[in-house]
Amino acid sequence: MAGTVLLIHGLARSSRSLGPMGLALRAAGYRVAPVAYPSTKATPEALVAHFAARVAALVLEGPIHAVAHSMGALILRDWLAQAAPAGFGRAVLLGPPNHGSELVDRLGEDKHLGPAFRLVNGPAGMALGTGAGSWPNRLPPPMHEMGVIAGTGSVSPWFSALLPGPDDGKVTVESTRMEGMADHLVLPVSHTWMMMDPRVIRQVRHFLREGRFAHA
Repeated sequence: MAGTVLLIHGLARSSRSLGPMGLALRAAGYRVAPVAYPSTKATPEALVAHFAARVAALVLEGPIHAVAHSMGALILRDWLAQAAPAGFGRAVLLGPPNHGSELVDRLGEDKHLGPAFRLVNGPAGMALGTGAGSWPNRLPPPMHEMGVIAGTGSVSPWFSALLPGPDDGKVTVESTRMEGMADHLVLPVSHTWMMMDPRVIRQVRHFLREGRFAHA
């Protein structure tokens, strides 16, 4: 057995969004453990505690890996920084706002759009700004092998107009980078759908197996 892969969805999504990923990983010989959390209902601290309790209740076999999309990547990083389990292996982060998103900075404080934006994204979503004290910018560099996949195939031109540089419609390529990452790959995929893209799924399987992406 290749081990168990935790699947961690993003903001305002559910475990179903990683369904195709899970099928592909099972076909590759992994056990798959989706871990859901109420992404729009609580603070980052509460979400990490909720995630930790859900994982603690699982029966995990073999090395433990993870695939995390968007805010799920921050949940994973925060959890590992506090209490990494013995035998944790590799992780792939998909479109992670490792330095926050300018959309939170701009739309969260907009006098017209701000109230609706804050309501939709919740307390943890509003902690994803780019300021030095924001949740993503407080996290330490990872102590485990982590590969990062960034996207440039935005399907949100209005959001992209608010973001500096190449982006996936929600997060810039630059924000996905982080100190200590094992590898970084940019693909023409969107933030919203990247976790279902066959190219992304192939690269996730490659990284979990080899510890690097297939750049060629």
